[in-house]
This record gives sequence, structure tokens and C-alpha cells, in this order.
Amino acid sequence: MATLEIRDLHVSVEAENGPREILRGVDLTVKQGETHAIMGPNGSGKSTLAYSIAGHPKYTVTSGTVTLDGEDVLAMGVDERARAGLFLAMQYPVEVPGVSVSNFLRTAATAIRGEAPKLRAWVKEVREAMERLGMDPSFAERNVNEGFSGGEKKRHEILQLELLKPKIAILDETDSGLDIDALKVVSEGINRIREAGEVGVLLITHYTRILRYVKPDFVHVFVGGRVVEEGGPELAELLEAEGYERFLKAGV
Repeated sequence: MATLEIRDLHVSVEAENGPREILRGVDLTVKQGETHAIMGPNGSGKSTLAYSIAGHPKYTVTSGTVTLDGEDVLAMGVDERARAGLFLAMQYPVEVPGVSVSNFLRTAATAIRGEAPKLRAWVKEVREAMERLGMDPSFAERNVNEGFSGGEKKRHEILQLELLKPKIAILDETDSGLDIDALKVVSEGINRIREAGEVGVLLITHYTRILRYVKPDFVHVFVGGRVVEEGGPELAELLEAEGYERFLKAGV
């Protein structure tokens, strides 16, 4: 089973007055088949963690390690990280004009699998995955994320997740901007992948509403660039009732 290990991770970004540290010693282990929820207030560094693992050039890792099955993730390029089994669903997916969803997905699958999927089988695989997500078949011919609604963008992210089958999936505020119907569809997609036991999920969110549909095994409270408390699903319920105020008041 694949294991993502993060140890004493420190990350900075360039600011007007020089480098500003955002992550201040993050320790986290996510195993294939587990679902971890990271919850915390705005500005706590949750998205920075996601993008740092994925290799976004804006973020500089100043110390610490990130490994996947013992391999140094930080030494890999962005494409190498994807081929190794890491997947990031972004909070704000980017538009890719001139590239159809169909071509994008097949190119990604070819890179991950090491060979191009046979066309007839691939078309069937994509169609069935889209049906499960309630997506119109014509969606496959649209340009990636161009003119997509918030719900369409998030369904497309889950479509990628279903087709690419990563070892570890990092979902950065996948519930952001979704109405209740879209939230249920997206959550069902995540649960289908989880139930196969082949992916570890790191679910980053502000709110507990998605956790009503996607039940985490572990909950981590993220404040001030680090994990300040950990527990099971009951911790999410406590945060729903009390919020993050006690952590913020404690200055942790």
C-alpha cells in the first residue's frame, strides 16, 4: 500500500519584504485506502500544503521532507509526481483553451499508464465514468474548463480522479462553490474511488458539509501553518459546533 509521508515541512513564498514562511513544520502520513480531512480557517496554509506537495513553483520548501513509498517527492518534477501516483484537484481549476476534455484526459492517461489506452475501450471507459457523474456526453468535446460552471469544473476533477486512479489524491476545497446537488454527485464520485481501497485521500476543506457525505478516517486541524490537533470524525463535529476560535485564541 502506498504511503505519503510529510515530515517537518517548512514552506515560504516571496513577499514584498522578503520570504514569508507559511508552513511551519507539518507532519502528516496518508496511506492508500485512508481518508484524511484537513480543516482550518482561511489563511492557515491548507492550500499551500496541497500546492507544495504537487510542486507549484510559487512555493519554496525551505526544510523537511515529502516522500511517496520512500521516494523523494521534492526531487521530482511536477509530471514525475503525477506519474508516481500523486493527484491534485485544485480549488480553482485553470482553463486550457484549444484542448478538449477528451484529448486532455487521454493524454493524461497515456502519461500515467505509460502507453495510450486503446481508443474503443477508452471511449467506453470515459462515457461510463461521465454517466456516473451525471455529465452530458457532449462535455467531452468542450475545451478544458473553458466556460465551465463551478459544478462542472469540480465534476471534471472527479472524472480525472476516476480515470487516472492515483495512489494519493489531494482534494483542495472540492466542495467550494457547489450547490447541494453537485456536492452529492461529487461526493458519490469520491466515495466510489475510496470504496475500491486503492487511493489515499487528503481532503482539504473549511466546512463540515462535505464530510457528511465523505466520512474521514482522520481529521487534522490546521492553524498557523501546522497541524495543531488530530482525531477522528468526532473532531469535525466539534469544529462544527465550536469553530476554530479556541485554537486562534491560544495563538497556536
